[in-house]
Amino acid sequence: MDCIQSIQKAIDYMEANMLENISYEDAARHLHMSNYHFHRLFSMLTGMTANEYIRSRRLSMAGQELIMSDAKIIDIALKYGYDSPDGFAKAFYRFHGVTPNMAKQPGAGLQLFNRLVINITWKGGMVMEYRIVEREKFKVLAKVEQFRNSSIDEEGNTEIPDFWKKCGEEGVFDTLTACTGKGDIYGVCGPVSKECDFFSYGIGKEYEGGDVPDGFCVWEINPTLWAVFSCIGKDGDCIGETWDRIFKEFLPGSDYNMKDDDDFELYLENPAPGCFCEIWIPVEKK
Repeated sequence: MDCIQSIQKAIDYMEANMLENISYEDAARHLHMSNYHFHRLFSMLTGMTANEYIRSRRLSMAGQELIMSDAKIIDIALKYGYDSPDGFAKAFYRFHGVTPNMAKQPGAGLQLFNRLVINITWKGGMVMEYRIVEREKFKVLAKVEQFRNSSIDEEGNTEIPDFWKKCGEEGVFDTLTACTGKGDIYGVCGPVSKECDFFSYGIGKEYEGGDVPDGFCVWEINPTLWAVFSCIGKDGDCIGETWDRIFKEFLPGSDYNMKDDDDFELYLENPAPGCFCEIWIPVEKK
């Protein structure tokens, strides 16, 4: 299933279960997709997280019900997933700009948030350079940390950039160079198990064997086809911009689907001019 069909299927699932206790994890599970991969795909294609979509839809629907029925505010709050009238009132005011009591008054203005339908519009030819590489299994000696699944849904979260900074301060890159003799640096992101609340992220270098220092591990990268994209820019902003184009341009328009497996950023010791890093995603033919 391609990425557009996957996200539309997730939206259909969320809409059918809007009054149930669901979150983006449930939608990811419905697609048999890792939480992390689903979150990135949904956010890139829609410009919002799945949890934001669910929250906005519920508050929009609650507003409509308030002005069109005689239901009590507390009953509507409970119906749309809020445990208390106070919590509902705060969320309602942030979304609509009026309180639930004010919304019941004639002439009150409310915000409408309609059901989302994914529709990719092509606006003319744009060049997106990539290459397809077949690569055998290889190993990376890496410093690995676990990150909370829920952290990917937090606006402004900097846990992974902070991890890179911490590795620099603690001499991790010097240790990796001493053990591997390599220059290129990998930032590897593992898929998230649907049964786990965490995902793994590792910073390392390609490894051909030998002693493993304390606090490090060997990460095996599975053999597969890879689609490789150069991130052109002076800083890490170009990584997000490249991911955005991968999900909005490459995956919908190419003959490949992204596999739910390890992906990585590759920081080359001798990059091409203007190349900040490369993004490698595992792919298969549609």
